[in-house]
Amino acid sequence: MTRLEMVEVARGDRPADVVITNGRVINVFTGEVEETDVALAGPWIAGVGASYKGLRTLDVGGRYVCPGFIDAHVHIESSLAVPSEFARAVVPRGTTTVVCDPHEIANVHGVAGIEYMLAASAGLPLSVFVMASSCVPATSMGTAGAKLGPAELAALRGRDRVLGLAEVMNFPGVIGGDPEVWAKLEAFRGRVTDGHAPGVRGAALNAYVAAGPASDHESTTADEALEKLRRGMFVFLREATNARNLRALVPALTDASLRRCGLSTDDRQPPDLLDEGGIDHMVRILIEEGVSPVEALRMATLNAAEHFGLGDRGAVAPGRRADLVVFSDWERPEAEIVLSGGRAVAESGRITDWPNVAPPAPPPPSVRIDWSRVDLAIPARGESLRVIRVIPDQIVTGHDVEKPSVRGGQVVADPERDLLKIAVIERHSGRSGIGLGIVKGMGLRRGAIAGTVAHDHHNLIVIGADDVSMLTAARQVAAMSGGLAAAEGERVLASLALPVAGLMSTEPIEAIRRQLEQVVAAARSLGSPLHDPFMAMSFLALEVIPALKLTDQGLVDVEQFRRVDLWV
Repeated sequence: MTRLEMVEVARGDRPADVVITNGRVINVFTGEVEETDVALAGPWIAGVGASYKGLRTLDVGGRYVCPGFIDAHVHIESSLAVPSEFARAVVPRGTTTVVCDPHEIANVHGVAGIEYMLAASAGLPLSVFVMASSCVPATSMGTAGAKLGPAELAALRGRDRVLGLAEVMNFPGVIGGDPEVWAKLEAFRGRVTDGHAPGVRGAALNAYVAAGPASDHESTTADEALEKLRRGMFVFLREATNARNLRALVPALTDASLRRCGLSTDDRQPPDLLDEGGIDHMVRILIEEGVSPVEALRMATLNAAEHFGLGDRGAVAPGRRADLVVFSDWERPEAEIVLSGGRAVAESGRITDWPNVAPPAPPPPSVRIDWSRVDLAIPARGESLRVIRVIPDQIVTGHDVEKPSVRGGQVVADPERDLLKIAVIERHSGRSGIGLGIVKGMGLRRGAIAGTVAHDHHNLIVIGADDVSMLTAARQVAAMSGGLAAAEGERVLASLALPVAGLMSTEPIEAIRRQLEQVVAAARSLGSPLHDPFMAMSFLALEVIPALKLTDQGLVDVEQFRRVDLWV
């Protein structure tokens, strides 16, 4: 159906394809709930009102009808599933649009990785928009598999479904006027630019905002979020698998600031997506915390649409995409019917109509490790060393100083004190450089866990109570061309293969979930009490999130934004 024909339906001169009747339509513009009908013409909403006739009717029996949910910032790769399987997880729960940053796969495969994500997300009932990955690599203090400079990014600007520049994580480079960082900002001047400014406050925040980044999703306290809102930033409230910040940010929501906030799942893994949900889960949390349902739903729909200039969605209104969610419980919205582009694609959490889209061929495997170069030994060189401290349910870490356990002149893990060895092994070039350190808070009493999901360079990361277990887990991950593994001694306890860039599986998301639960259960059997030890481990390598992180090049003090020696 053409848009002109849609207008004919709106006038009442042509029957609608579908008329949704007996609905309580949530008007996110005015905050009202209208008892009226909605006329659909092809993929669009033609009109809202009681006078329409249609070829078919969908009687929703007095239930609520609201716009499809929009995830304002997500890394699809963190679901461990390719885009089609990610869509199968989130669409039945009401998310019909996501704005993704594919910088995980871009850090492995560069532009080819972004091209894969664009191709793999085409033709789905989930609208996938892309922000061009601004920080590949995130910094020069970690070794990625690719580099995207200003020219490569500028070439993406005109691509269909590319909205703007993704989270600019090198905030010291932005604030300090780094020429390459600024060239990337200039390449997208006039287009939406997402920010990433954890803990950036005061004059530094002023400088960051003045440079161009317009949003932030890294606030962990209401005070931090309010300061960013006051300086004109659009704030994405986040509830990820390992960054559960939403409840802490609710006090920042005032009558005025509510319209400047969207919702982001950022990095969320299959058990949480399938059990709790994504944006729908966040809406329910907001309502539990005292936010009115209509305001919570507005944050999940219209706010993000307006921020990204997506004027064709985000509301139940004429000319908008017919992405709709039908639910019964005003205080606890759970999707009962989901329409994408005018088609009912899910009901009661189950797929009912799904296109048969052939996935593109993934990029070639990319785990190249020269094991002759891998040495986990840490010679003792002092009385105290820097230790990464895990903070449960957060991606920020502590920066502690501890006296190490030494045996035979070598630092060894000390599970009794929760001091474990951590290594990051470069896996892209075959040169296999290695960074070594000590971490506390993972809780392993024995054995080791390893993975090629290590934000954002995605080198091979391994944590363990002894070197033998660490090598067993690491070798298993490499043998699978990427993935996750838990081991004890020379025995692999459980593993999950992620052959697409070492980040994603092509299997159904339910199968990925089962295998992930097996490796998580194995990690917990080794002593870790964390909600998801593998997700927690993956962020210990992210050198743009305070306070202390480890890359293949060594320890990074993020607050000073420089590499530091292990020994104090």
